[in-house]
Amino acid sequence: MSFEAWTCFIAGMQNKPADAKGSAGPDAAILFEKVTRRHAPARPPALDSISLAIPPRQFVAIVGPSGSGKSTLLRMINKLDSPDAGSVQVENEDVAQADAVPLRRRIGYVFQGVGLFPHMTVAENIGITPRLLGWPMDRINERVDELLDLVRLAPEIFRQRMPHQLSGGQRQRIGVARAVAAKPRIMLMDEPFGALDPITRDSLTQDYRSLHDSLALTTIMVTHDMTEALLLADRIVVMRGGRIVAEGPPDKLMDNRDPFVSEMLETPLRQAERLQALRQR
Repeated sequence: MSFEAWTCFIAGMQNKPADAKGSAGPDAAILFEKVTRRHAPARPPALDSISLAIPPRQFVAIVGPSGSGKSTLLRMINKLDSPDAGSVQVENEDVAQADAVPLRRRIGYVFQGVGLFPHMTVAENIGITPRLLGWPMDRINERVDELLDLVRLAPEIFRQRMPHQLSGGQRQRIGVARAVAAKPRIMLMDEPFGALDPITRDSLTQDYRSLHDSLALTTIMVTHDMTEALLLADRIVVMRGGRIVAEGPPDKLMDNRDPFVSEMLETPLRQAERLQALRQR
């Protein structure tokens, strides 16, 4: 996303009052009700009558093969896509009726590749949304240092670095910090760790889980990696062909007898068994 696009994305937020409809409801932070989305009339729907309720502070992983509808479902939440039928609610507000700007104001978004602005320092990248929202500079600086500490990057070392001076894992940490800079209650993550090496990925995923808990976030993460979903999420939603074929806590999902779900779950188990066999040689 270019700087100009980001500015347009945030534009109009300055000095806007908080939306009165934004308080979290007792049951669901996010609610899908019979959501259908067709990208072309002659093709099967990308989403086929999806209903799903996500409570506040839950960490939900959405898994499934390419083309199963995972990212389409995610983009419904912050109005980057819209349903052809059904409804989406965010904190008791109908997304179809919502102004996209204040809606996105309370939703963080992290995606693979991060998209840091190359001409800005780390501090400027993290502080871009608060600056566009009109925060005073001393508050922005304080928030930048707080977030660098939270993502385990020393402020005195990293705040003035440029994106090209960072490793892939460091750039992803800055992307997470930027996404939570304006204190959103909801975080959307679309394959955020897929391009990282295994060691960096393991460290960053565990650190994000701690961040999710400490900031009391509601996180919805799209991933192809069932192992990642099993280890991180409170709840896993399995999608195939635009439908939810199974969902539940990781331990309950292990008992699912659907052949597709069983195959997805057995793959990481087989890999773990092969690794264990190698260690015992």
